[in-house]
This record gives sequence, C-alpha cells and structure tokens, in this order.
Amino acid sequence: MDWSAIREEYETTDISLTDLADKHNIKYPTIKSRKQRQSWSKDASLSVKDASNGDKDASQKRRGPPKGNRNAAGHGAPKGNKNALGNSGGAGGPYGNDKAVTHGFFRKFLPDDTAEIMDAIEDRSPLDMIWDQIMIQYAAILRAQQIMFVKDSEDVTKVLTESADNAFGGSEKWEYQHAWDKHAAFMNAQSRAMTTLQGLIKRYEEMCRLGYADEEQQLRISKLKAEVASMDKGKMAESVVFKDDLHE
Repeated sequence: MDWSAIREEYETTDISLTDLADKHNIKYPTIKSRKQRQSWSKDASLSVKDASNGDKDASQKRRGPPKGNRNAAGHGAPKGNKNALGNSGGAGGPYGNDKAVTHGFFRKFLPDDTAEIMDAIEDRSPLDMIWDQIMIQYAAILRAQQIMFVKDSEDVTKVLTESADNAFGGSEKWEYQHAWDKHAAFMNAQSRAMTTLQGLIKRYEEMCRLGYADEEQQLRISKLKAEVASMDKGKMAESVVFKDDLHE
C-alpha cells in the first residue's frame, strides 16, 4: 500500500476521505486513523482555485449599495467614538477564552492543564487510546524491575517504623522485610500487572481484526507481543533460580 501517494492525492485534490477509501479499497476507520495520526490536511490552494473558477459574470457585478443609497446613513459610530481605540484586531479572544475551546463546558470545572489534555486527545482514535494504555502499563512493569528487584536470599530491608525520645532514653521500632517476602510481593504485583497488559493487548488485537488498524499498527502490536512473551519466560526462569537459592 503506497500511503505516500494516497496522502498526496487527499491533500492535493478535492476527493473526500470516504471516496478515497473506496477508490483504494481501504476500510474507512483505517484511513481515518492514518489521517489523524499523520495530520493530513487539504491544500489551501484548492479553496483559492475553486473560488477563482466561479461565475465570471458574478465577479463583474457591482458590489455594495446602488449610487445614492442612504439605508446606512446614521448607522455608523458617532463622531469621536473611541470604543475600538487600540484594538488591532487579530485571531479573536485571548488564550484560554472559553468560546475558542472545544471543551468549553469542562473548562468551567476542570483545571486548565486537564482541559488542554482533553483538547489534545480529542482527535485520537479509540485504537490509539488503547495503545497509549498499553504503553503506560508496559512502562510501569519495566520500571518495577528496578524498584522491586531482590538480589538474593540475603537481601533484607530494614525500615524504621517508630521513634520516640523520653526520660529513659530513646526508643525505636524497626520492620524487617526479608528477601522471600519482598520477592513474593514483587511476583504478585508483576502477575497482576501482566494480566492487565495482556487484556489490553487482546482488546487491541480484536480491534485490528475488525479492521480499525493499518499495517503499521498491526506490526507494532506483533512486536510488543513477542517482547511480553520473552519477559514472561525470563521472569519464570528468575523465579526458579531464586527458589533454588533459598533452598541452598
């Protein structure tokens, strides 16, 4: 599929996205997703070209009221009016003006940064949103490898839970987290996180089968599945090694 040529045809002609999908035998959700992700846009010169091809007679017609017409007499601003003084025109209201915000209703109640995020993700397809969730979950799993890593059976963590000073001296209470407890907590957390990730991947694949994904999106989920499968095998091997270490 020559997506470069398809994009060029969309951007340089007046063909609609629906007609373009039919012409190249592409499912509409697929081509729509591609358009959104790559920011396809119609060539502005098309509108100028269309306007220039209008009725020549119409362009020669006299514009404005006929000579001597006084319908607008007295309707202008009075002499000395300064309402527009200092107004240089421009694109409209100031940044953040509710009239220029798609989610103006929400901006009344949500923080500005939240409303800006909503504006940014408005054009993202459901498939892209699921992919975002997959990436966030996958990144959290990889980060947990460093935070919850247990070196060996001697890897004990000592945590101060209580400290007090009195007339008889100071007192402290410590909590010991042994290697097997930390490793068990890590494995349980990892298992739950992997189950969530695999569920997201399954939903993504289902949408691919329904025709909502292009070739690039299908390839990236295949690559991710291979990485997750490799991680599963690695964690199983690590768990076996750790158990053997405990029995030594």
